[in-house]
Amino acid sequence: MEVALFEPEIPPNTGNIARLCVNAGVPMSIIGEPAFDLSEKAVRRAGLDYWDQLQLSRYSGFSEFFESKKNQEKRIFLISKFGTKTYWDVNFQKGDVLVFGKETSGLPVAVREAHPAEQVLSIPMAAGSRSINLSNSVAIVLYEALRQTFRSS
Repeated sequence: MEVALFEPEIPPNTGNIARLCVNAGVPMSIIGEPAFDLSEKAVRRAGLDYWDQLQLSRYSGFSEFFESKKNQEKRIFLISKFGTKTYWDVNFQKGDVLVFGKETSGLPVAVREAHPAEQVLSIPMAAGSRSINLSNSVAIVLYEALRQTFRSS
């Protein structure tokens, strides 16, 4: 399992997700440039206390990221409020990659449309709801995927 973030914007969300990934034993990738400094000094000052234990990969953009995962034969799932399939309708596998978009704008339309509909997943929300916090979204989907793959081991 792997978590990937596209151009994260809010340091505390990224820090919470990094801590979650470390504690879940899964790597995290950042696609594109985050909206904040990831230097060692900045990370320490921001209180991202698990950062040194995180298995982190960086990718300049989606092309590099998708090519890398394709070469590793990984299944990729995009998590978006525009997904037509819910995350609980997927039979996750150990090598799956979960991709989450920016806090303010999610994943680009072109990226979502370049993937089959069954790979674009949503988290159900009440009518009229705009979004779920990014770190909460990662926790919801990641732990369902881990629950399924742990059960099948």
